Parts: sequence; C-alpha cells; structure tokens
Amino acid sequence: MYRQGDVLVWPVQKIPGSAQAGIRDNGKIVLAYGEVTGHSHSIAESATELLEYEGARYLRVPVEGASLKHEEHETIELPAGEYRIITQREYTPKAIVNVLD
Repeated sequence: MYRQGDVLVWPVQKIPGSAQAGIRDNGKIVLAYGEVTGHSHSIAESATELLEYEGARYLRVPVEGASLKHEEHETIELPAGEYRIITQREYTPKAIVNVLD
C-alpha cells in the first residue's frame, strides 16, 4: 500500500468489471485536493485509468507505472497494477471527517 498525505492507495486483486471511467481534471487524475493550499494529489500519465464503482474509486496503472505527485510530498512511483483509492478519515468529538492535507 502507498500513502501520500490524506490519500491511501491500496492494491486490489481486481477492479469490479462494471466500474465506469472517472473524470480527469485538465488531463490529470486528481485523487484529492488540498483544502487550504489548492495543491492536489495527482497522476498525469495518460495511460493510467481512474474508475468508479458504487462510490469507490480505483486506479488501473499500466506496465510503465505512474507517478503520484503533490507539491508538499515526495513523488510516489506506483508499479503496474490495480488499486483502490481511499481518502483518510479521522474521528473528532463532533464527527468523523476527511483528513485535511
């Protein structure tokens, strides 16, 4: 598994077959946007696929691999494979909220 700030990239055996293509932002796959800085956790490689199924998001990374980038974190090189994207959450006394990066 790979973690970059509030994003967890978890290897899976298989992405559900009926998953649909996700939307890119200016050609990039954005896994999370920074709440304060406007930075993002993103992948620019065009061969990498973002897929969505029942509210869950997945990545299909081709043989060449992909680079997960963020302005305030080290780049993570993802090897070929299939992954589920999880936004980290935290407990507060008032609510369970997404981790802010």
